[in-house]
Amino acid sequence: MISNDPNLEYDIKDGRLTTAIQCPSPNANERPTAQAVNLLVIHNISLPPGEFGTGCVQRFFSNHLDVSLHPYFQTIADLKVSAHLFIERDGNVTQFVPFQRRAWHAGVSSFHGVENCNNYSIGIELEGCDDIAYTDAQYSALAKVVQQILIAYPEITPERIVGHSDIAPGRKTDPGDAFDWVRFRRLLANK
Repeated sequence: MISNDPNLEYDIKDGRLTTAIQCPSPNANERPTAQAVNLLVIHNISLPPGEFGTGCVQRFFSNHLDVSLHPYFQTIADLKVSAHLFIERDGNVTQFVPFQRRAWHAGVSSFHGVENCNNYSIGIELEGCDDIAYTDAQYSALAKVVQQILIAYPEITPERIVGHSDIAPGRKTDPGDAFDWVRFRRLLANK
């Protein structure tokens, strides 16, 4: 579990963030052979929409969501999606897919003319909504995690860290106007 503890060690071993809660998702597969991981995509999610701390995201990504709990869940009942990491409002991090595998987070997408971003990206979901400010704990955890990802995957440069809206414009809006890119990039630069 990742927290704001400044003494917490962050490390990636065998494609796993060693301090993250591991919650394997079946919604993943192997990347194409010899595919370099060179993009990081930031998303947001809350289930039900606008509600936090429900545990529903974890159940959704692991195909255990009880769709009878909320009317919105009926609209996503047939979706099979995942992300590599999920950062909750309190800064805790859950990993669903090892980084070397393909998580199903980007959908129809393209970056610099290369389609299907799932093939070459790492997806991080922040618990949130486009128009609700993210927490200090989330920014702190995100920056610390991304610093380790940049070490483990040097082809991901700060310029290749984007929002879902950047790779699926017109279809996706996350992480939304509430995400402070300047703040995140400042924290990322402070190693």
